[in-house]
Amino acid sequence: MRPSSSSKRGFASALAALLLAALAVPAHADQQRDAALGPVVQRAIAQAQCFVDRYDAAVWYTLMEPRLKRFVPDTRQRLAILQQVYCETHRRGESKLPPGLVMAVMEVESDFNRWAVSSAGAVGLMQVMPYWPERLGMKGYELVHVEPNIRMGCAILRFYLQYAHNDVRLALEKYNGSVGHPEYPDRVLTDWERWSGADDLGFVTTKTR
Repeated sequence: MRPSSSSKRGFASALAALLLAALAVPAHADQQRDAALGPVVQRAIAQAQCFVDRYDAAVWYTLMEPRLKRFVPDTRQRLAILQQVYCETHRRGESKLPPGLVMAVMEVESDFNRWAVSSAGAVGLMQVMPYWPERLGMKGYELVHVEPNIRMGCAILRFYLQYAHNDVRLALEKYNGSVGHPEYPDRVLTDWERWSGADDLGFVTTKTR
């Protein structure tokens, strides 16, 4: 008995869904529930302002602005992203966080779309989980704003880099909630080459796997 056309369509749809599931690398970000992260993110929010070397920042802006333009056509939003990334990755008293790596995370996580929402509910440029604003006395809609989203995302990424002793792959897997799956860190590390600048050269990973 030959299968009906509806059965064929159903099989084709199921096969397509399986292929998409196999190829996709969703941003679960479920590891953001680590208990020790609470005070880290809270401190980052409390310390909203940071001061950096203006000359070094200007050099970095000059390098990155043309690269970001094709993703973010709006000039004000583009400069806001670059300013916040540089600010958060150069916080005094905090360990160094490569700004190019943060840019790569944003590209993979949201394609620089501050309105992006993942299947797990992560929101914004760096796909921060929505329970953070509730814990910090903020409003949920703030996650679609450039400054608080990058501030939280950088605090979380820095935490995982410290946890992993600068094993960038493991830190990225923890950040994304995909430990043991190399697809996500592979994509971020590939994109990091596009965003690396003079300011990333001093960052050395202890493990590359």
